[in-house]
Amino acid sequence: MSMDQKNQNLGLQKFEVEDPYPSLSDYHDYEPGLEFDDSELMEQKPEDGTEDLEEELEDMDGRNVIDSPISDGTIEEDFEQALANEVHEAEQLGSPITPCIDTGGPLGGQEREDFSDIAELGILEVLGDDRSGRKIITAAACKLPGNKLLDNERFLRYIVYTLDQYVDMDYSLVYFHHGLVSKNKLPLSWMWGLYKVLDRRYKKNMKSLFIVHPTNFIRVVYNFFRPIISVKFGQKVKYVNQLRDLSQHMDLDKLPIPKEVIDHDRKLTGGVGITGNSTLSSWQPCQQFGVTLEWIADNHQTTIPPIMVKCIEFLSQPDCLEVEGIFRRSVSVTIVRELQGKIDKGEHVEFGEPQDVHTAAVLLKTFLRELSHPLLTYQLHESIVHFTDVSKERRLTYCKDLVIKKLPDQNYVVLKFLIEFLSLVVDRCDMNKMTSANLAVVFGPNLVWSNDKTLSLSSIGPINAFTDFMISYMHEIFIL
Repeated sequence: MSMDQKNQNLGLQKFEVEDPYPSLSDYHDYEPGLEFDDSELMEQKPEDGTEDLEEELEDMDGRNVIDSPISDGTIEEDFEQALANEVHEAEQLGSPITPCIDTGGPLGGQEREDFSDIAELGILEVLGDDRSGRKIITAAACKLPGNKLLDNERFLRYIVYTLDQYVDMDYSLVYFHHGLVSKNKLPLSWMWGLYKVLDRRYKKNMKSLFIVHPTNFIRVVYNFFRPIISVKFGQKVKYVNQLRDLSQHMDLDKLPIPKEVIDHDRKLTGGVGITGNSTLSSWQPCQQFGVTLEWIADNHQTTIPPIMVKCIEFLSQPDCLEVEGIFRRSVSVTIVRELQGKIDKGEHVEFGEPQDVHTAAVLLKTFLRELSHPLLTYQLHESIVHFTDVSKERRLTYCKDLVIKKLPDQNYVVLKFLIEFLSLVVDRCDMNKMTSANLAVVFGPNLVWSNDKTLSLSSIGPINAFTDFMISYMHEIFIL
């Protein structure tokens, strides 16, 4: 049987194959486009006599789609074959049915569904921004419980609920594949449902999908979904064989990487560390990124860091304040790095072009995120995480006590300068669409984190609520 006849039997479209290993140094920021079109796949049914799917996929277009991915030893050969059989059966039956997520029920009604039990598993985590200014969402396969312990439909609703809070801004998704075994593997029909439920609204602002430690399992799944994955979406996928390859895109110290994944990475790299941090001895007098506020004050003879003044003065102009989606859009990581390098060398940088609005916004967030110590300090982290436990009547007093009495004087001055600016942004929210709640989602994780430099999904809500409260009650809180 010829290759064309085989493809016809499988009901697959012929199209140009994307590079499954795009360079991690490339920058992609595609215009929104059609992310999903499965009409032909839905209409075409495979004929009987379909041959072994894995052989089909390896031969298709003359090459294997994922060339020799690293094996982590956790996906048994029987599991790989079982998945191939599952794919084969799915193709014979036609397209799986898309699950229905009832947004008018727990997700859309007055009462929000309680997902605290799933959140505690740590499968999904949301933290600050990557080096391009995008929110980072991580998913860890090793955190998945056994198949019989997880309600798949409810887990799907949990994913939608979590992403709904961030999909209106640019974000990156990091998937740690190590730890997926036959006992916790989700069925192929569930994976199909996830892709179908997460429509264009979720996909267009996902700028990068990093798959860490890919295996043959990824190859088989990718080939099954390949006919319905658009070229644009496919080009967002980046395969990462070693954790240190992620360091050019995000701060690994603040990434909640499971211990199992770190241990596995050490085995693959022969014990080589995943990242190298700058220390006090390596800081330069002109440096502003990655140091402390005290260092900047001592070396620049100013209380408020010059880069903050530069960015905020530019962004405070009416034309900038009114830009829709300010602080939600990402920019080229190359541009950000170049500007950081110039600033840390004491060179002058200037903003003036229309596109500089998002560049200045990302630089401001990057500065706050890369401070050696968070603006709201390690000491206040625990109190801020418990902010939502405080009654609404006591929250103003509670917030003032933390900000005025417990925050160091220099941190207070810098925080006040920032919050006063953010209140100006909120004043134009009818045009820029950035309410205090939206700004809190963007800035909260960049203002405070724990001493181990990580943020859990359970702490994100209280931190964002505290940030929202500071912006909304600025005049009552910052009275000094």
